[in-house]
Amino acid sequence: MKICSAAQIRELDAYTINHEPISSLELMERAAACFTRWLIQAYPDQQRPVHIFCGIGNNAGDGLVAARLLHHSGYDVRVHTCRISPNRSEDFEANLKRLPGHGAIGASPIAEGDPMPELPEEALVIDALFGSGLNRPVKGYWGDLLQHLNGLNVNRVAIDIPSGVYADQSTTGVAFHAHRTFAFELPKLAFLFPENAERVGQWTVRSIGLHPEAIAQAETSNYYLTEETACTLLRPRAKFSHKGTHGHALLIMGSYGKMGAALLAARGALRSGAGLVSLHVPKISYNIVQTALPEAMVSLDGHELQFTEVPQLDAYQAIGIGCGLGQGTLTQKALSQLIALADQPLVLDADALNIISTQPDLLKALPSQSILTPHPKEFERLFGPTPNHFKRHELQIRKAREHGVIIVLKGAHTSIALPNGRSYFNSTGNAGMATGGSGDVLAGIITGLLAQGYTPEAAALLGVFLHGLAGDCALQRESEESLIAGDIPDALGLAYQQLRKAGNRH
Repeated sequence: MKICSAAQIRELDAYTINHEPISSLELMERAAACFTRWLIQAYPDQQRPVHIFCGIGNNAGDGLVAARLLHHSGYDVRVHTCRISPNRSEDFEANLKRLPGHGAIGASPIAEGDPMPELPEEALVIDALFGSGLNRPVKGYWGDLLQHLNGLNVNRVAIDIPSGVYADQSTTGVAFHAHRTFAFELPKLAFLFPENAERVGQWTVRSIGLHPEAIAQAETSNYYLTEETACTLLRPRAKFSHKGTHGHALLIMGSYGKMGAALLAARGALRSGAGLVSLHVPKISYNIVQTALPEAMVSLDGHELQFTEVPQLDAYQAIGIGCGLGQGTLTQKALSQLIALADQPLVLDADALNIISTQPDLLKALPSQSILTPHPKEFERLFGPTPNHFKRHELQIRKAREHGVIIVLKGAHTSIALPNGRSYFNSTGNAGMATGGSGDVLAGIITGLLAQGYTPEAAALLGVFLHGLAGDCALQRESEESLIAGDIPDALGLAYQQLRKAGNRH
């Protein structure tokens, strides 16, 4: 699913109006009807008073249509028309006239300087003030109004985007803090960054029937990684395949006191479908691996406690390195040797990335299409700080292109930047996965997919999606508090089953 800018969405609207064809008023009716159907399902209590705050533009027009439709569905609706400017849009004026008369819908005009409205507790407040066309911070009286609404004990819902939030850049001013946001057709880039979490809340996107040709022609570098896309990446397994068919993954991971990370990664690689998995570990870890994970083979380092020597690499189709590795001097030298010798696809995580951050020449020496899987702090060590998440995303894309690598930046919406300039934000996963070892499992899954012959791009995208989906499957029997990293590989089978069923539907 594409992520388009606010300007592009306006172009999609215009294209749809001209080529469907449909009037702008009819398109607004369709969009608001879509929103209203969702709202009735999300908030079925018709006794709860609904207060809709409308500005002067098309976003306000959506609010007026929703007010009329909610009234006809039995809700107690009051509209607050905010005189932000005397220049109201034509569609706003048309829908204002369509509101039922004779006081059926309460109307409360608000002008600058008026007392702040008092609302009943637990009311449903719908934000249709500014929309996605906003290009400057909300200040003065209207900023105070947003702050006032944020402070009330009410349920807050935003139509398309919370007022005050910029769709395509970091928000600097006051913004409406929605508990839920309903977006039309495509998600906004702003929804995907943690700096907007309190502003956007839980967000939903639904199609309002914008013209498919226009969407197909829209050029963007940002995508939302959905089930439909993940299904196209998943390959079938042949009936007469065997362990050799599905590749041999080498995981160079673990050190004294950090073998748990290596085991979690190995479980991820095995559950991802790799035919064979070998762990290269220090001598002290031999009994641990053989006992805890009999499905894996062991390659022993010559050192008792850490990684110091590169094993023979000919037998392996993919190599993952870094989880629990440590950053000792001998380990740093061995990592440099591995990067110089390996012609297999590489997945670099954790301490491998921390070592590279202190030796920039290693980053330049990485084989093309190597996959880096940093968390935000590791990313900052590698590439430097940024003032906000939008700028960090731009830096992620730039560095992926500059070094010809794939950068998987882990988070609630893990983003995958490809060397061709595209980036994908993941749609699966939950807050229960914010636990130690979750990233180790991801590194193992991606390495296991690479060993099976998936391209680096497909392995990164599918690996991230499956990792999050397995976390969602694990949440069906755990809570967000109780979920641990080991639950994720255990649920990969359910994730695969769910994805294959989805593939049959699509």
